[in-house]
Amino acid sequence: MTNSITSPADFGRVAVLMGGFSAEREISLISGQAVLSALTKQGVDAHRIDVDFNVSEQIRIGGFDRAFVILHGRGGEDGEIQGLLQSMDIPFTGSSMLGAVLSMNKRISKDIWVQQGLPTAEFEVVTVDSNVDLLIEKLGLPLFIKPVNEGSSIGMSKVHSADQLIHAIEQACEFDDEVIAERWIKGEEYTVAILRQTALPVIQLKTPNDFYDYHAKYQANTTQYLCPSDLTENEQKYCQQLAIEAFNGLRMKGWGRVDFMRDQQGQFYLLEANSIPGMTDHSLVPMAAQQAGINFEQLVWQIMETSVEVTQNG
Repeated sequence: MTNSITSPADFGRVAVLMGGFSAEREISLISGQAVLSALTKQGVDAHRIDVDFNVSEQIRIGGFDRAFVILHGRGGEDGEIQGLLQSMDIPFTGSSMLGAVLSMNKRISKDIWVQQGLPTAEFEVVTVDSNVDLLIEKLGLPLFIKPVNEGSSIGMSKVHSADQLIHAIEQACEFDDEVIAERWIKGEEYTVAILRQTALPVIQLKTPNDFYDYHAKYQANTTQYLCPSDLTENEQKYCQQLAIEAFNGLRMKGWGRVDFMRDQQGQFYLLEANSIPGMTDHSLVPMAAQQAGINFEQLVWQIMETSVEVTQNG
């Protein structure tokens, strides 16, 4: 991957959009500060914007030429900020509004992957009125409850019994109007970062927690990240190709991450896609990039270049 922009001045005045209102606000601020530091160290005229209801006015008054979007969760990965930037004719990093919408909504993502013939765990849309016995009969136990439009494992639960299932659905519904139940895949978890249509080395995730939850992602020192992973060369290539197909199927652009499970029979299943992954010291995209010989500053520069390369019409 070669740089297409050689002078920081070519980016113009850059707004680094971070923070926002989602449940992932604090992580976004950490990611955003890391990105801002990497850009300014390389001479880019970059400025911090903590996104609020006046963000369009902040961008207009600031006279920005483009934006580095590092907002996690709602308002950042659901197409909202992308739609605003497109309406203002401000180029930005990563996926268009369409790619953000399709990848943020776990139900839509899985529906598209099923239509593509890509492997993903069976699931059902659930509400507080769902018949839990029928759900268990169809998906088995344990199973996963997930709010459709949250990231960072927020509101997710692994469920072992009917009583737990009722509580987990109620809890997830506090975070989202739309919730899915997903068949539990027993096995190993992997993730593939994608940068400008290139799949980076696969990372294997290991945690003593029940699953790779918020604590394991951002707070625990017990989580292990194996890169290179335990996959054979052929398995890694398959996983990377599957990630590219999943990424493109959701109309994602520029950069992102696709998460997998591999069951005990060796079958891979797509879990979800992330159009604006974390860029903290615990984050996976910088780790995969490092394994590929791309340091953090180079990674941020290349993501910044996606605002130049990617047409923002979906």
